[in-house]
Amino acid sequence: MRRRKGAEPPEDEFGSHGRKRSGSDGADRVVTIDRVILERSMNDDFLSNTYLVASDEHRAGFFVDAGGPVAPLLAAARVRDIDVTHVLLTHHHWDHVSQLPEILEAYPDTEVLVHPLERPLIADEFAGHITGTMDPDEELVIGGLTVRTLHTPGHTRGMLSLLVDGNVFTGDTLFKNSVGGVRAPGHTTFADIKHAIMDVLLALPGDTVLRPGHTDPSTVAEELETNTFVRIWRGLDPEGAEPCTALGEPATLVHLGDDYDGGHKAWVRWPDGSDDIVPGSRVVRG
Repeated sequence: MRRRKGAEPPEDEFGSHGRKRSGSDGADRVVTIDRVILERSMNDDFLSNTYLVASDEHRAGFFVDAGGPVAPLLAAARVRDIDVTHVLLTHHHWDHVSQLPEILEAYPDTEVLVHPLERPLIADEFAGHITGTMDPDEELVIGGLTVRTLHTPGHTRGMLSLLVDGNVFTGDTLFKNSVGGVRAPGHTTFADIKHAIMDVLLALPGDTVLRPGHTDPSTVAEELETNTFVRIWRGLDPEGAEPCTALGEPATLVHLGDDYDGGHKAWVRWPDGSDDIVPGSRVVRG
C-alpha cells in the first residue's frame, strides 16, 4: 500500500529499545528494534551493504538494495519465515543492484522499485527486473512498516534515502564520517548533496540511525559532531585553502576527509568558485 506523506517522521526507537546480537547464517548483523527485524550483508569487494528489513509482527519484509551477498539474507529470511515482497533500490549503480536475479529466483513475485530518474540508468542485464518506481516523499506500507522516501540527490540524480521506524537507509549520500561523491555516473552537484545531507538527512532526530550503502552505521547526532565535512558546513571548523591539482585541473583543496573504504574524499573548489566532491586519490597537493 502507498500513500503520500501526511505526518511527521516516526520517532526513533533504536536507543532504548534496540537489542543487538550476532548474525545468523552468515548475515553480518541482526538488530531487532521493537517490531523491526534488520539484517545486513556487506560485499567484500565493494563494501556495499544489502539490508533485509521485516516486521517482527507481520513477517513480511523487503530488501534495501541488492549488491549482495544476498545468500545469507535469503537464508535468514527462510529461518525467520519472512515473506519478501519488495526490493527498494536507493539508486542504479551496479554495486547496489548486481544480485537482483538471486533475490527474484527465491521470491519471483517481488516488486522491485526505484526512483523514476534512476530506472532508465539501470544496467541492461538488470533493467527487466524493475517492476515500478517510487516517487520522493511517498509512503509505502510493507508488512506493517511504513517506508518514507526522501529525495537525496547528488551522488545520483534520483537517489532515494528510506526512512523506516527511526532508521534511515542513506544509499551513497552520507556515510559514517564521510559523504558521497558527485562524480559517479548520473551525478548532480555539490549543492545538491550538501542540501541532501544537511537539510534532509541531518534534519532528522538526533537518535535516528543512519544505515549507509557502504560499511558501518552511525546516527544523526554522531555525524553532526564528528563528520569532518559536516563540521565545516556547520561552521565549526574552518575551510582549507591549499592549492592542489584535482582530476588533472588546478583547484583549491578545501578539505581532505576520510572515505568509507579507508581512503579519502576531497572537497575542492574550482577557479570559477564552484565546489566539488572528488576521490581523494585524484588530488595532488601543492
